[in-house]
Amino acid sequence: MVTSVKMDSIQYTGAQDSLDSSTDSPGLCAFILTFISYLLIAATFPFSLCLCIKVVQEYERAVIFRLGRLLKGGAKGPGIFFIVPCIDSYRKVDLRTVSFDVPPQEILSLDSVPVSVEAVIYLRVCNPTNAETNVDDYSHSTRLLAATTLRNVLGTRNLAEILSERESISATMQSSLDDATDPWGVKVERVEIKDVRLPVQLQRAMAAEAEAAREARAKVIAAEGEQRASKALKEAAEVINESPAALQLRYMQTLNAISAEKNSTIIFPLPIDLLSHYIKDGNGKKKSKSKKDLLSDDE
Repeated sequence: MVTSVKMDSIQYTGAQDSLDSSTDSPGLCAFILTFISYLLIAATFPFSLCLCIKVVQEYERAVIFRLGRLLKGGAKGPGIFFIVPCIDSYRKVDLRTVSFDVPPQEILSLDSVPVSVEAVIYLRVCNPTNAETNVDDYSHSTRLLAATTLRNVLGTRNLAEILSERESISATMQSSLDDATDPWGVKVERVEIKDVRLPVQLQRAMAAEAEAAREARAKVIAAEGEQRASKALKEAAEVINESPAALQLRYMQTLNAISAEKNSTIIFPLPIDLLSHYIKDGNGKKKSKSKKDLLSDDE
Protein backbone atom coordinates (compact mmCIF):
# COMPACT_ATOMS: atom_id res chain seq x y z
CA MET A 1 0.00 0.00 0.00
CA VAL A 2 2.80 2.37 0.95
CA THR A 3 4.74 1.41 -2.17
CA SER A 4 1.75 2.16 -4.41
CA VAL A 5 1.29 5.54 -2.78
CA LYS A 6 4.95 6.36 -3.31
CA MET A 7 4.77 5.27 -6.93
CA ASP A 8 1.68 7.44 -7.48
CA SER A 9 3.44 10.44 -5.96
CA ILE A 10 6.49 9.82 -8.17
CA GLN A 11 4.32 9.56 -11.25
CA TYR A 12 2.44 12.73 -10.30
CA THR A 13 5.73 14.57 -9.73
CA GLY A 14 7.01 13.42 -13.10
CA ALA A 15 3.82 14.50 -14.82
CA GLN A 16 4.06 17.88 -13.13
CA ASP A 17 7.67 18.27 -14.25
CA SER A 18 6.73 17.38 -17.81
CA LEU A 19 3.89 19.89 -17.66
CA ASP A 20 6.27 22.60 -16.48
CA SER A 21 8.74 21.74 -19.24
CA SER A 22 5.97 21.86 -21.85
CA THR A 23 4.91 25.22 -20.49
CA ASP A 24 8.41 26.61 -20.91
CA SER A 25 8.73 25.46 -24.54
CA PRO A 26 5.71 26.37 -26.72
CA GLY A 27 6.80 24.20 -29.64
CA LEU A 28 7.40 24.65 -33.35
CA CYS A 29 3.73 24.87 -34.27
CA ALA A 30 3.23 27.78 -31.88
CA PHE A 31 6.14 29.67 -33.45
CA ILE A 32 4.72 29.12 -36.92
CA LEU A 33 1.23 30.32 -35.96
CA THR A 34 2.68 33.34 -34.21
CA PHE A 35 4.78 34.25 -37.25
CA ILE A 36 1.80 33.92 -39.60
CA SER A 37 -0.35 36.09 -37.28
CA TYR A 38 2.24 38.85 -37.29
CA LEU A 39 2.43 38.67 -41.09
CA LEU A 40 -1.35 39.08 -41.32
CA ILE A 41 -1.23 42.08 -38.99
CA ALA A 42 1.50 43.69 -41.10
CA ALA A 43 -0.33 42.94 -44.33
CA THR A 44 -3.62 44.45 -43.17
CA PHE A 45 -2.08 47.45 -41.40
CA PRO A 46 -3.61 49.88 -40.33
CA PHE A 47 -6.98 48.08 -40.41
CA SER A 48 -5.65 45.37 -38.12
CA LEU A 49 -5.24 47.93 -35.32
CA CYS A 50 -9.00 47.78 -34.75
CA LEU A 51 -8.60 44.17 -33.64
CA CYS A 52 -5.22 44.54 -31.94
CA ILE A 53 -5.88 47.50 -29.65
CA LYS A 54 -7.99 46.86 -26.55
CA VAL A 55 -8.89 49.09 -23.59
CA VAL A 56 -9.70 48.20 -19.99
CA GLN A 57 -11.05 50.53 -17.32
CA GLU A 58 -9.23 51.77 -14.25
CA TYR A 59 -10.90 49.13 -12.06
CA GLU A 60 -10.26 46.26 -14.51
CA ARG A 61 -7.33 44.10 -15.52
CA ALA A 62 -6.91 41.87 -18.60
CA VAL A 63 -5.41 38.39 -18.32
CA ILE A 64 -4.06 37.38 -21.77
CA PHE A 65 -3.67 33.81 -23.00
CA ARG A 66 -1.60 33.13 -26.13
CA LEU A 67 -2.39 29.78 -27.72
CA GLY A 68 -3.92 28.71 -24.43
CA ARG A 69 -0.86 29.66 -22.38
CA LEU A 70 -0.68 32.47 -19.89
CA LEU A 71 1.24 35.37 -21.36
CA LYS A 72 4.27 36.48 -19.37
CA GLY A 73 4.16 39.83 -17.65
CA GLY A 74 0.98 39.32 -15.68
CA ALA A 75 -2.31 41.11 -16.15
CA LYS A 76 -2.50 44.14 -18.41
CA GLY A 77 -4.13 47.47 -17.67
CA PRO A 78 -5.53 49.86 -16.97
CA GLY A 79 -5.60 51.64 -20.32
CA ILE A 80 -4.52 50.40 -23.75
CA PHE A 81 -2.92 47.03 -24.47
CA PHE A 82 -2.24 45.02 -27.63
CA ILE A 83 -3.20 41.47 -28.56
CA VAL A 84 -2.63 39.27 -31.59
CA PRO A 85 -6.16 38.55 -32.86
CA CYS A 86 -5.58 35.07 -34.23
CA ILE A 87 -3.73 33.53 -31.32
CA ASP A 88 -4.53 35.68 -28.26
CA SER A 89 -7.57 35.64 -26.01
CA TYR A 90 -8.11 37.69 -22.90
CA ARG A 91 -10.45 37.89 -19.94
CA LYS A 92 -11.36 40.99 -17.95
CA VAL A 93 -11.24 40.81 -14.16
CA ASP A 94 -13.03 43.39 -12.02
CA LEU A 95 -10.95 44.61 -9.07
CA ARG A 96 -13.77 46.41 -7.28
CA THR A 97 -15.10 45.20 -3.95
CA VAL A 98 -18.06 42.87 -4.37
CA SER A 99 -20.62 42.09 -1.69
CA PHE A 100 -22.97 39.13 -1.54
CA ASP A 101 -25.36 37.63 0.97
CA VAL A 102 -24.74 34.20 2.41
CA PRO A 103 -28.05 32.28 2.26
CA PRO A 104 -29.72 31.55 5.63
CA GLN A 105 -27.96 28.63 7.29
CA GLU A 106 -29.82 26.34 9.69
CA ILE A 107 -27.24 25.74 12.41
CA LEU A 108 -27.32 23.71 15.62
CA SER A 109 -25.36 25.61 18.24
CA LEU A 110 -23.07 24.05 20.82
CA ASP A 111 -25.89 23.98 23.41
CA SER A 112 -28.24 22.23 20.91
CA VAL A 113 -30.33 25.28 19.97
CA PRO A 114 -31.41 25.52 16.31
CA VAL A 115 -30.78 28.98 14.83
CA SER A 116 -30.92 30.48 11.35
CA VAL A 117 -28.03 32.84 10.56
CA GLU A 118 -27.45 35.17 7.61
CA ALA A 119 -24.17 36.91 6.79
CA VAL A 120 -22.70 39.41 4.32
CA ILE A 121 -19.29 38.95 2.69
CA TYR A 122 -17.19 41.73 1.10
CA LEU A 123 -14.37 40.61 -1.18
CA ARG A 124 -12.18 41.84 -4.01
CA VAL A 125 -9.67 40.37 -6.43
CA CYS A 126 -6.09 41.20 -5.49
CA ASN A 127 -4.36 38.93 -8.04
CA PRO A 128 -6.21 38.69 -11.38
CA THR A 129 -3.89 36.02 -12.75
CA ASN A 130 -4.54 33.60 -9.89
CA ALA A 131 -8.26 34.38 -9.98
CA GLU A 132 -8.41 33.18 -13.60
CA THR A 133 -5.93 30.32 -13.55
CA ASN A 134 -6.29 28.73 -10.09
CA VAL A 135 -10.08 28.53 -9.75
CA ASP A 136 -12.95 28.07 -12.20
CA ASP A 137 -15.31 30.70 -10.74
CA TYR A 138 -13.82 32.56 -7.78
CA SER A 139 -17.09 34.30 -6.90
CA HIS A 140 -19.18 31.12 -6.75
CA SER A 141 -16.42 29.22 -4.97
CA THR A 142 -16.10 31.94 -2.35
CA ARG A 143 -19.86 31.90 -1.76
CA LEU A 144 -19.86 28.16 -1.12
CA LEU A 145 -16.81 28.43 1.11
CA ALA A 146 -18.41 31.27 3.09
CA ALA A 147 -21.55 29.22 3.74
CA THR A 148 -19.49 26.25 4.91
CA THR A 149 -17.25 28.39 7.10
CA LEU A 150 -20.29 30.06 8.68
CA ARG A 151 -21.71 26.67 9.67
CA ASN A 152 -18.37 25.43 11.00
CA VAL A 153 -17.65 28.52 13.10
CA LEU A 154 -21.12 28.90 14.60
CA GLY A 155 -21.32 25.18 15.35
CA THR A 156 -18.62 25.66 17.99
CA ARG A 157 -20.45 28.49 19.79
CA ASN A 158 -23.41 28.42 22.15
CA LEU A 159 -26.45 30.62 21.73
CA ALA A 160 -25.29 33.32 24.15
CA GLU A 161 -21.97 33.71 22.30
CA ILE A 162 -23.72 33.86 18.91
CA LEU A 163 -25.98 36.68 20.11
CA SER A 164 -23.36 38.69 22.01
CA GLU A 165 -20.01 38.03 20.27
CA ARG A 166 -20.79 38.85 16.65
CA GLU A 167 -17.60 40.85 16.16
CA SER A 168 -15.33 37.99 17.25
CA ILE A 169 -17.29 35.54 15.07
CA SER A 170 -16.93 37.88 12.09
CA ALA A 171 -13.18 38.23 12.69
CA THR A 172 -12.76 34.46 12.91
CA MET A 173 -14.69 33.92 9.69
CA GLN A 174 -12.75 36.64 7.89
CA SER A 175 -9.40 35.14 8.90
CA SER A 176 -10.45 31.64 7.85
CA LEU A 177 -11.88 32.77 4.50
CA ASP A 178 -8.89 34.99 3.76
CA ASP A 179 -6.46 32.11 4.30
CA ALA A 180 -8.53 29.77 2.13
CA THR A 181 -9.03 32.21 -0.77
CA ASP A 182 -5.47 33.55 -0.86
CA PRO A 183 -4.34 30.98 -3.51
CA TRP A 184 -7.30 32.13 -5.63
CA GLY A 185 -6.11 35.74 -5.64
CA VAL A 186 -9.17 36.84 -3.61
CA LYS A 187 -9.04 39.08 -0.54
CA VAL A 188 -11.94 38.86 1.94
CA GLU A 189 -12.15 42.37 3.34
CA ARG A 190 -15.07 42.11 5.73
CA VAL A 191 -17.58 39.62 7.15
CA GLU A 192 -20.71 40.72 8.97
CA ILE A 193 -23.39 38.65 10.72
CA LYS A 194 -26.57 40.04 9.20
CA ASP A 195 -29.34 38.34 11.17
CA VAL A 196 -29.82 35.63 13.78
CA ARG A 197 -33.29 34.08 13.85
CA LEU A 198 -34.53 31.96 16.73
CA PRO A 199 -37.52 29.61 16.87
CA VAL A 200 -40.79 31.22 17.96
CA GLN A 201 -41.10 29.10 21.09
CA LEU A 202 -37.58 30.01 22.16
CA GLN A 203 -38.30 33.70 21.57
CA ARG A 204 -41.36 33.47 23.82
CA ALA A 205 -39.40 31.67 26.53
CA MET A 206 -36.60 34.26 26.42
CA ALA A 207 -39.14 37.11 26.51
CA ALA A 208 -40.86 35.58 29.56
CA GLU A 209 -37.51 35.15 31.28
CA ALA A 210 -36.52 38.76 30.57
CA GLU A 211 -39.92 40.02 31.78
CA ALA A 212 -39.62 38.05 35.02
CA ALA A 213 -36.12 39.44 35.58
CA ARG A 214 -37.39 43.00 35.02
CA GLU A 215 -40.28 42.49 37.45
CA ALA A 216 -37.89 41.13 40.07
CA ARG A 217 -35.62 44.15 39.69
CA ALA A 218 -38.64 46.48 39.91
CA LYS A 219 -39.77 44.88 43.17
CA VAL A 220 -36.30 45.17 44.64
CA ILE A 221 -36.08 48.85 43.65
CA ALA A 222 -39.55 49.54 45.11
CA ALA A 223 -38.60 47.82 48.39
CA GLU A 224 -35.39 49.84 48.60
CA GLY A 225 -37.41 53.04 47.99
CA GLU A 226 -39.88 52.19 50.78
CA GLN A 227 -37.00 51.46 53.13
CA ARG A 228 -35.40 54.82 52.43
CA ALA A 229 -38.76 56.57 52.74
CA SER A 230 -39.41 54.95 56.13
CA LYS A 231 -35.99 56.08 57.37
CA ALA A 232 -36.70 59.62 56.17
CA LEU A 233 -40.12 59.61 57.88
CA LYS A 234 -38.52 58.38 61.09
CA GLU A 235 -35.99 61.20 61.04
CA ALA A 236 -38.73 63.73 60.26
CA ALA A 237 -40.82 62.44 63.17
CA GLU A 238 -37.88 62.83 65.51
CA VAL A 239 -37.37 66.43 64.36
CA ILE A 240 -41.08 67.28 64.78
CA ASN A 241 -41.08 65.68 68.23
CA GLU A 242 -38.28 67.96 69.34
CA SER A 243 -40.18 71.11 68.19
CA PRO A 244 -43.99 71.15 68.71
CA ALA A 245 -44.32 74.28 66.55
CA ALA A 246 -43.03 72.30 63.58
CA LEU A 247 -46.10 70.09 63.75
CA GLN A 248 -48.42 73.12 63.52
CA LEU A 249 -46.44 74.46 60.55
CA ARG A 250 -46.69 71.12 58.82
CA TYR A 251 -50.41 71.06 59.58
CA MET A 252 -50.89 74.50 58.00
CA GLN A 253 -48.83 73.49 54.95
CA THR A 254 -51.09 70.46 54.44
CA LEU A 255 -54.19 72.71 54.62
CA ASN A 256 -52.67 75.05 52.05
CA ALA A 257 -51.93 72.15 49.70
CA ILE A 258 -55.48 70.82 50.01
CA SER A 259 -57.08 74.19 49.42
CA ALA A 260 -55.03 74.78 46.28
CA GLU A 261 -56.72 71.84 44.54
CA LYS A 262 -60.16 73.64 44.52
CA ASN A 263 -62.10 70.63 45.71
CA SER A 264 -65.16 70.37 47.94
CA THR A 265 -63.36 68.86 50.92
CA ILE A 266 -64.32 70.41 54.29
CA ILE A 267 -61.66 70.26 56.98
CA PHE A 268 -62.27 70.84 60.68
CA PRO A 269 -59.01 71.42 62.50
CA LEU A 270 -58.91 69.79 65.91
CA PRO A 271 -55.85 70.31 68.10
CA ILE A 272 -54.42 67.08 69.39
CA ASP A 273 -53.63 68.68 72.77
CA LEU A 274 -57.37 68.74 73.67
CA LEU A 275 -57.56 64.97 73.35
CA SER A 276 -54.45 64.24 75.38
CA HIS A 277 -56.27 64.83 78.68
CA TYR A 278 -59.07 62.39 77.82
CA ILE A 279 -56.58 59.84 76.60
CA LYS A 280 -54.73 60.00 79.91
CA ASP A 281 -57.99 59.72 81.93
CA GLY A 282 -59.10 56.73 79.94
CA ASN A 283 -55.81 55.01 80.53
CA GLY A 284 -56.02 55.74 84.32
CA LYS A 285 -59.53 54.32 84.58
CA LYS A 286 -58.51 51.23 82.74
CA LYS A 287 -55.57 50.79 85.07
CA SER A 288 -57.72 51.29 88.24
CA LYS A 289 -60.30 48.81 87.00
CA SER A 290 -57.67 46.31 86.35
CA LYS A 291 -56.29 46.74 89.91
CA LYS A 292 -59.78 46.25 91.43
CA ASP A 293 -60.30 43.14 89.38
CA LEU A 294 -57.00 41.79 90.65
CA LEU A 295 -58.00 42.41 94.29
CA SER A 296 -61.38 40.70 93.79
CA ASP A 297 -59.67 37.73 92.22
CA ASP A 298 -57.28 37.45 95.20
CA GLU A 299 -60.19 37.40 97.67
